[in-house]
Amino acid sequence: MSAADELDGPFEKRYVAVGDSFTEGVGDIDPSSPNGVRGWADRVAAQLIANDESWGYANLAVRGKKLQQVVDEQLEAAIALEPTLVTVYAGGNDILRPVVNLDGIMERYRWAVEKLVATGARVVIFTGFDSGKAPMFRLTRGRTAIYNEFVRKVAADLDLEVVDFWHMKHFQDWRFWDVDRMHLGIEGHTFMAKEVLRVLGETDELDEPDLDEPPISSLPERALAEAVWTKDYLYPWVKRRLTRTSSGDDLSPKYPKLTSRIW
Repeated sequence: MSAADELDGPFEKRYVAVGDSFTEGVGDIDPSSPNGVRGWADRVAAQLIANDESWGYANLAVRGKKLQQVVDEQLEAAIALEPTLVTVYAGGNDILRPVVNLDGIMERYRWAVEKLVATGARVVIFTGFDSGKAPMFRLTRGRTAIYNEFVRKVAADLDLEVVDFWHMKHFQDWRFWDVDRMHLGIEGHTFMAKEVLRVLGETDELDEPDLDEPPISSLPERALAEAVWTKDYLYPWVKRRLTRTSSGDDLSPKYPKLTSRIW
């Protein structure tokens, strides 16, 4: 029995998601899901399985991983599952580091994507989000733009489909984001799942996310909210950078083997 036949297969079609917190689903809180989060990839997989029961799904993504860690820890595992579809997003955590060698990491990115393409799988890749209006990440906008040029070049050279996060300007509405302001919330992950299904050309029966009206708050309320966010989210994030620890250090992938049972 091959790795592709493990768990509740075998499956004629096999979707494997690799990456970091974006693909793991951080921000889409769901206590019933592994690691306590659901996310766009799980939602895409559930729709694929609803459309065609021959699909199996594995999600190898773990929050906090830099690109080299994704390559080292997820690439061979993904290939062993004999995927027919792979989604790849990695490099965002590298962009946020004080110093980054974009040329170097994107050489590894291309190498990894080429390895996946060589399996015969359909490979879908992502540009990074336009952080120009994000208070915490505005200064990384130029790096992300360079990263995106590398991604688009890889896509053009290898004839790959791209989910163009950069040009999804509705995500400038912060109601799509989690309270940590770093990850998509439930509404954002749902909207991203719908976009990925559109790129795949798959039937999409996901409900449009409902957005609450933006709150009207006073200046003292906004100041208090900033203080709470700084204490609860910004300070721990900075501390992890300084101590070279990751929010994903003690976590395992949500779905390391193929399954059609997505909780």
